[in-house]
Amino acid sequence: MLRRFRDRVAPGTVGLPVGRRRRAGGLRREELAGLAGISADYLTRLEQGRATAPSAQVVEALARALRLPDSERDLFYRLAGHAAPGLDVVPSRVTPSVQRLLDRLAHTPVVVYDATWTLVMANAPYDALMGETTTWRGIERNAIWRNLAGPGGRVVHTAQEQAEHEARLVADLRLTASRYPADRELKRLVGELASRCPRFGDLWESDAPPPLPDPSKRKVVDHPAVGRIALDCDTLIVAFDDLRITVYTAEPGTEDAERLALAIVLGTQTLV
Repeated sequence: MLRRFRDRVAPGTVGLPVGRRRRAGGLRREELAGLAGISADYLTRLEQGRATAPSAQVVEALARALRLPDSERDLFYRLAGHAAPGLDVVPSRVTPSVQRLLDRLAHTPVVVYDATWTLVMANAPYDALMGETTTWRGIERNAIWRNLAGPGGRVVHTAQEQAEHEARLVADLRLTASRYPADRELKRLVGELASRCPRFGDLWESDAPPPLPDPSKRKVVDHPAVGRIALDCDTLIVAFDDLRITVYTAEPGTEDAERLALAIVLGTQTLV
């Protein structure tokens, strides 16, 4: 079934170029693997029945990459041995209407997180600006871990700005935990963050009020090829699906806009 779903997805519908040498109309294995954030080898084993217990996260990522409607997504979950996510589970579903919105931003850096600040998807311009995300696995996909214990990112923060950013992320996760008390994966994530990040434990247990929302939408990105780029950073909340969509733009006609365009060109040429 996975192979059949892959064969029916036209590359153009998921933002991939359609080359003249393409023999089949559907997605190649490596293309679907890249869209879903898994290895091509693992996808091959899934299709051949040599891997029979994909996690719910992998199932969701594949369903999203394949643009499955709700009925087929639920069937996909059941065939993989999972119950379809209910209202008591943190959603990571990108609905068709949200996907259409993202498609219209195909040339703008956009990243989508769920309510646990775990990466749902990032488009090619975002990877060109911020660094490759398709190789991230497990805890690496969580922004809280990346900020508190991981390699961080290219956004330039002062020490105070970084501390406040971390506190805001953890405070938001606490709110998420209060909304989804039955989500086992969320509890596992909190436990893993606490064991890996001492600062996370301190922030999680803190009685101090969380910092106020970031008063500045301006972010400076230190890009390795084009230097520093000052950008507007807007995070949009998809209320019912509890997603966070962050969009990076530059004021037209500025040097920052030129640097951003160059970073995207350089990065997407590498990615294609």
